[in-house]
Formats: sequence, C-alpha cells, structure tokens
Amino acid sequence: MDDEVEAGAAGLFATVYGGDEDAVVRALRAGAPADGPDADGEGRTALYVASVSDEPGIVRLLLAAGADPDRLSGGTDLPLCGAACGGHTEVVRALLAAGARVDLREEFGFTAMAWALQRGRVEVVRALLDGGADPSLAGPGGLPLVAAARRGSTGCVRALLEHGARGRAEALREALAWCGVDVAAVLQEGLEQPGREAVTQRFAEDGGVTVVVELLDDEGRPTAGNDLQTGHAAIATLLEAELGIALPAADLAGRALRRGDPDDDDWTEAVAVLQRRGDEETFRSAAAWCAGDEALRRAFGADVLGQLGPRGAYAARSLPLLSALARTARDAAGLRSAVVALGHLGDPAALPEILLHAGHRDPRVRRAVALALTGLVPAGHEEGVAALVALAGDPDGDVRNWAAAGLASAPADTAGVRQALVALLDDPVADAAAEAARGLAVRHDPRAVDALARILAVEAPDGYAYETARDAVRHLPDARVRARLERTLPRCR
Repeated sequence: MDDEVEAGAAGLFATVYGGDEDAVVRALRAGAPADGPDADGEGRTALYVASVSDEPGIVRLLLAAGADPDRLSGGTDLPLCGAACGGHTEVVRALLAAGARVDLREEFGFTAMAWALQRGRVEVVRALLDGGADPSLAGPGGLPLVAAARRGSTGCVRALLEHGARGRAEALREALAWCGVDVAAVLQEGLEQPGREAVTQRFAEDGGVTVVVELLDDEGRPTAGNDLQTGHAAIATLLEAELGIALPAADLAGRALRRGDPDDDDWTEAVAVLQRRGDEETFRSAAAWCAGDEALRRAFGADVLGQLGPRGAYAARSLPLLSALARTARDAAGLRSAVVALGHLGDPAALPEILLHAGHRDPRVRRAVALALTGLVPAGHEEGVAALVALAGDPDGDVRNWAAAGLASAPADTAGVRQALVALLDDPVADAAAEAARGLAVRHDPRAVDALARILAVEAPDGYAYETARDAVRHLPDARVRARLERTLPRCR
C-alpha cells in the first residue's frame, strides 16, 4: 500500500471509528478505498468495523462506494456475522440488500444465523429469514431450532417455526432438558475460576427472563461473562403443540405458574394452547382454578376462560364465574385477569363488574379496565364513557393509551369525549397521541390534522403510532388534507 492510499485508509478508519457519516463521505471522495484494510496490519475492513459498531448509515455509504459485503475482515470475520451477533438489525438488512450471502460461513463454521441464535437476537433472526436464510441449515450449535431451544429464546423458536424449520422433536427434547434447571448455576459453573467473584443479574426481555453471570476482577470490573434466556417451558409448550402432543391441562397450568407472571411466555403460551383446545375438559379445569384458593391459579383460570368465552356456549357459562371473581378477588393479578377476561367475552352485561375497578390503586388493574372497556361500551352508556374519560387522564401512560383507544372506538360523540381526546394529542406516549388523533379524525374533528401530520413525520414507519395515524387519515372529510397527509414523508432516521 503506497503512502497516499495508506493515509487515505487511515483517515477513513478514523472517521468510521468516530461514527461521523459526513467525514466518511469526505474521506471516500478524497480517494480512500472503501474496501481497504486497516493500516494496523490486522486486515480489518471498514465495513466490518461499521457493522459491529451499529452504524447503518456508514455501512450504506461504504457499500455504495464499492465495499464487498462478503469480504472477510482480518481473514476470519464477516460483516453480516458481526452485525448479527451484536443484534444490529438495520445493519443486517442493509448488508442483505447489498447482496451479502445470508448463509455464508466465517471462521469455525459460524453463519449469521448461528450467531443470532447464540445471542437470542430475535429481530435479526427474522431479518435473516426474510432475507432467505435456510431455517434448517445446521451450524456449530446444531440445527437452528435446537440451538434456539437451548438458548431459551421463545421469539427465535417462533420465527423459525413460522419458516418451517426442521428438528422439532430434537428441539423439544432440548427444551425439556432445560426446564426446571437453575440457569444461573449452570452459567456460573461454566465460568467459575477459584477466588473470583461472580455476579448474577436478571432482565425481563423477549417474553421471559435473561440471566447474566459475570466474573469480576479484584477491582470489581467484569472480565468474563455469559447469559442465557429462560423460555424453555414456553418453548416446550410451543413444540408440543406443533407435534400434536396434548399435555394435560394441569401440567400446562404448572408451567404457566412456574414464574407466576401473566406477561411471561410460559403463561401466555399455555393459555394459547388451552384456548385452541377449547373443549369441555379445559372449561371445567379453568372454572375449578377460578374457584380455588391459590391467587395466581385463579388468575390463570380467568385468562383461559376469557379466551374460551367467545366460543358460543362458553361465554354464557364463563360470565358468572368471571363476574364473581371480579367482585371477590383482592389480589391485583386475579383482578386484572378477571377484568380483561370479562372484556374478551364482549358482553355489556359485564360492565358493572369491570367499572367497579376503574379507580383501583394498582395501575395494572386500571390498565385492564381500559382494555376491557375498549369496544365494549355501547351507545348511551354514560358511566362507561365517563370511566374512559377519567382513565384518559391517568398518570400511567399505558392506562392513557388504552383509554384513548377505547374513546376512539366508542360510539359516543360528546364535547367531553372530544376534549379528552384533544388533551391526549401531545401525550408523551406516542401510541396514545395517535389513538386520540384517530378518535378525532373518525369524528371529523379538524383538530386531528396537525397531530396526524406530526406523527407521520416523526414516528418510525414500522411503529404502531405511525400505522394508526396512516389509517386515521382516511377518515378526514377534506380530500386535499387527506392527499397532503398521505404524502407526508417520515423525517425519522
């Protein structure tokens, strides 16, 4: 490499490391090779550095300037693999769009999919599958479905199943082998060094819990670590359903209650399986759980009944059971599940029991009330409308969001309803603001226009707020305003 080219390459790398897109453009225009190796002699490429640093703008600039998306950095590492390992979905999509071979292997036989599964990167897995990755191509961790089951990532397993991944029986055996295992202990044993302190942390993510174990040096700094997700029970439930294995209802309830979190995949997957089963035995089991002494089991039974309820005869039989639970439950989990389940039944006869809890001290219960009232309050039901208006001013953002959705879809059109929606147009919760704008647009209220224009300009195009605003535009009566808003381009990155 001559001195001029070497200087150009050094300048380019400095700008890439600094994350300065404008400086990258200047370096490329000055003649720096987009695909040249770093001057430090290790052979790293600028594209790989930008990819692992999550710099999608710089990645696109380098690709446009001729960087090869499949060139190995340092002779061992692929940009796509580095981005996948780091969970950098936008970079992954940019590399694939530029022609990166999705199943290409780097050192030790790793593909981008193998890295994404090892780290539990759900959105990256979906991007790779959308880009044509083979869902059954084995990597160092075996078949992708088995690797995802071992990782404990329910989201990765779902994505692979949606794309027809093979190895379901093997993956089920892997998931069952991990059920009930102390993940923290296993991770610590794999890292353990005599005399070294280990710290364990737990984070709620991907519908479950991720356990992280780190070794510390004498000054308390992490020097090594590993992590694993804990969705193995939910994965087993998913795979059993795929394989036609009907676990007894009591066993599914046991899995759901293992962590006792109604938002956890262990819980929601068990409810989903029982809902699809939808038979008399399931109804009787859920009814018995609702009448039992264990608070969390009552909540689980209510969730199951709420999902069974819309199935004809089960609705009429579930209503008195859930109404009684809503009147008598004292724990937040039971109340929340009973209220949401009553909403799922879709019967306005449940309104008295739902409205009992509109002012509950626990925001999770108020959130459940707002959710249950959405689509349930009939025309002329003043108490239901008043409850939604009050919830629209709740200090909890999620409560306001659901109340906004309830008001937007309510048949009532009063000054009070419109004022409650107007008050939400600048809500810091973007979804709540979008629902409020939709509610005003449906009522042909011109105050919706500026809010819709702002949301369409600043919110992410793949987000709920943006999609809600896009849908709301069609309700505006002025054709010129509709045309303008339909052509509003997002200003977000």
